[in-house]
Amino acid sequence: MNSPKRICVIGGGSWGKNHIRTLNELGSLCAVVDNSKTVISELSNIYPDCKFFKNINETIQFDYDGYIVATPPNTHYEIAKTIINLKKPLLVEKPITLNLKDALELNKLAKANKVNLYVGHLLLFHPAYLKIKKMIENNSIGEIEYIYSNRLNLGTIRKDENVFWSFAPHDIALIQFFLKSFPSSITSNGSAIIRKNIHDSTITCLKYDNGVMAHIFVSWLHPFKEQRLVVIGSNAMITFEDSLDNKPLKLYTKKFDFEKGIPEKIDGPITLIDYENKMPLSEELEYFCNHLNGNKIKLSNGEHALRVTNILVSASKQLINDE
Repeated sequence: MNSPKRICVIGGGSWGKNHIRTLNELGSLCAVVDNSKTVISELSNIYPDCKFFKNINETIQFDYDGYIVATPPNTHYEIAKTIINLKKPLLVEKPITLNLKDALELNKLAKANKVNLYVGHLLLFHPAYLKIKKMIENNSIGEIEYIYSNRLNLGTIRKDENVFWSFAPHDIALIQFFLKSFPSSITSNGSAIIRKNIHDSTITCLKYDNGVMAHIFVSWLHPFKEQRLVVIGSNAMITFEDSLDNKPLKLYTKKFDFEKGIPEKIDGPITLIDYENKMPLSEELEYFCNHLNGNKIKLSNGEHALRVTNILVSASKQLINDE
């Protein structure tokens, strides 16, 4: 990273604390906004050189270089709108908003004010997924034919969103990152067991015009943690197990060939693929800080988040109809 920037974090909750800690390590933590006296008291003891405020308006006079919005999703729109009107770059945690109308308006407002709007799709900065992206672009697995992603755990159950809005933005963001096109068909169904009308498990299927299909299985009602991505290509297959201790990224040289119209299994070697040992949040925040000068952003921008939100909304309509 270049010279340290002066960043203000909005929200000192569980994920906000991760932003605060990481920015402090990068030398760019300057201020935190939170309306909880308990949170401010706790954080001020840990970060004595940081300024603390109860609302955004108190920060304006200090002219910070950028803002991180790490508050509950139902508050994102109003907070982000305020920051954009200050003409300050911002990173909003995922999901950008809980509806398409607000996401569209924030994107339009950011463009009108020439403000860089980032959204915290953290896995776009994960070195393993970046490696997969390179392997796809280098044709290491041939043409993509099928993708599936499982994101399963016992909890954490959210109050303001169902499991689909809580977990699936990660997977949708990755699939869109890999495929660079919008699905022509979106179907989704799920179950609401713990609380009525709030889904605990969902299965979503995305179909693309080029014939690729992707499915996403998310649940916070699952006996063990599993974060698995599988990408099936015409010549090979990739798997990444983020929930395992060693987080293996593997290339399976397996496929089917057709001999006289009969599918024949080709079973080749399994190769463990190396990738850089970097923390995704550090990479994301460094990227944010290095683009505060107004240079166009390519990763995790507002337009990408808008496509993710569009898929979330389209799938959610089917979940509501299934209730």
